[in-house]
Amino acid sequence: MAKLIFNKMLCKSCGLCVSVCPKQIISISKSEINSKGYFVSELIDTEKCIGCAFCAMMCPDSVIEVEK
Repeated sequence: MAKLIFNKMLCKSCGLCVSVCPKQIISISKSEINSKGYFVSELIDTEKCIGCAFCAMMCPDSVIEVEK
């Protein structure tokens, strides 16, 4: 099972990771805000993650790390 690690301090809520996830298990949080005032990306269902790393490749700020 893959594990996603988000560096939430760098997240700008651009939503690119959300748009490329084939399992649609990443979303922009409606409650968690980082110190820069952005709502951060979060993984909704860890069990469904296939470790494709599309989210990490798409992120312009290298916020996401995928451990397989």
